[in-house]
Parts: sequence; C-alpha cells; structure tokens
Amino acid sequence: MDFIPVKVVVALGSNLGDSESLIWWAMDRLEDRSSRPLRRSSLWTSTPVDCPPGSPTFTNAVAILVPKDGETPESLLAFLQSVEVEAGRRPKVVHNESRPLDLDLIAWDGETRDTLQLVLPHPRAQVRRFVLQPLAELESGYRFSGQESSITESLQRLPPDALLRVCTSARSP
Repeated sequence: MDFIPVKVVVALGSNLGDSESLIWWAMDRLEDRSSRPLRRSSLWTSTPVDCPPGSPTFTNAVAILVPKDGETPESLLAFLQSVEVEAGRRPKVVHNESRPLDLDLIAWDGETRDTLQLVLPHPRAQVRRFVLQPLAELESGYRFSGQESSITESLQRLPPDALLRVCTSARSP
C-alpha cells in the first residue's frame, strides 16, 4: 500500500507594506515546517472582504505542506501566529483591518477542530474566492473534510470578484 501524505492547506494574505515580498517570505518560512517541498500557488490580487471601508486590495496565495512528524494543527497554528507577529502584525483593533500578513490554517486532511483557538476546516474557506482560486490552481479536485463539493464546484457557486487576478511578480512559485 502506498503512503498518502497528509496535506495541510495554509492561506496567506497581505494588504499592508510590500505584500508580495511578505508572502514569499512567509512561504519560505512554511517550507521549513514541511517534510516535502512546499506547493505554492501564484500570488493573486483580490478585493477586501468584510473589511473597513477604504481598505487596500489584498495579495493572496495558498500553500500546501506535508507536516513533519510531531506537528499538530495547534503547533502549526502557533507557528503561523508567530510568523505574523515577526512580519509586523499587531493585535487587532478593528475587525478585518489591514495587516502586513495574515496566515490562516485552512485544512488539515482528516482533522476537524472546533475550539476557541482553532476551527478546522476553516469555517469560511468554502465561500472565499481568494482562498479557493489559488487552491484550485494547485489542486482543483480538493475537498475539505466533511464537504461533498470540490473547490472547483464551490467556485462555480460564488459571485465573481472583479479584482481577482494573478499578480505579475518577478518571483514565480
């Protein structure tokens, strides 16, 4: 029987500072937590969702990693939060305010969580085009734990985002 590695999906976003560089930097940090090469989407520009009026556009991406032995959803979440702080993220003052880096643990194959600190799969991932579109670039048939629809099918049901497009960046995934 072939070993099927666990896939962990992390969404990356930024709308303050040099967003593209911050996301590439964060992906490099994630690479260290993966037992196999990190799968990286392109960078995407998107409309801010549920953000304060006048918020700058976002740069988004998705990474898929295979966790190293001993890694748990909770330990990876703590790591993601420490990377956000290292990138200059401050404690929230306003809900969904602009930020230099936002790292969300979206899914951990076969794992579910519903605690104050962590909900898996991410409760809003299925309705966020800025998460699903980069994920579809990497794995169009992906299904979140407990979901019957693939992300491609979910994308077909979402309203369009006029700003959503692949960034033209000097660095490729």
